[in-house]
Amino acid sequence: MKRILIVDDHPIVREGMARLLESEPDIEICGGVGTVREALEMVAKEEPDLVLSDMTLTDRSGLELIKDLKALHPDVPVLVISMHDEKLYAERVLRAGGRGYVMKETASDHLLVAIQRVLQGEIYLSGQASQRLAESFSGHKKTSSETPIKRLTDREFEVFQLIGLGKGTSEVGEQLCISPRTVDAHRAHIKEKLGLKNGNELLRFAVRWVESGEN
Repeated sequence: MKRILIVDDHPIVREGMARLLESEPDIEICGGVGTVREALEMVAKEEPDLVLSDMTLTDRSGLELIKDLKALHPDVPVLVISMHDEKLYAERVLRAGGRGYVMKETASDHLLVAIQRVLQGEIYLSGQASQRLAESFSGHKKTSSETPIKRLTDREFEVFQLIGLGKGTSEVGEQLCISPRTVDAHRAHIKEKLGLKNGNELLRFAVRWVESGEN
């Protein structure tokens, strides 16, 4: 039996995913939590064979969870299942140490295959994501097709998302466990990379981006 920990900030999603996976004879769900803190505690306690995680969690981001698990429990693979577009997230997930990415809209068709591959030590991405990643590493990727958002570092990307969700400097700092001064530094770098003149332009751009569903 392979033991899986589900990390998602929506209890209904966790329950639905657990029901789907528990129908498999070789899979056991060892827990379901909604925060990075709880996930780290559960991994230490339950020692799962796989962590199945969303990208957006209550306290911190899925990317931070992946990086923490990579440092603390390097033998526990993480497979991300998320509503966010893989064009922006899949490469970041792999760089952070994740082993695969599945979009929730295709999960019913691909999730079990992805789980089996990751448990076998492989990496799972969709065909399109694999092609983009291969082009990126080969140097043949067309820079003109890249979105400006991809220029942001992982931390800048997290700050940008929180700004788009209407979070102020202090709220962003509290959620990411960084000082307001560090948040302001990230905001400055984001404005420079996205060609935005001031904080109001950044706020409008980030809000539109979040509302568009491109994230």
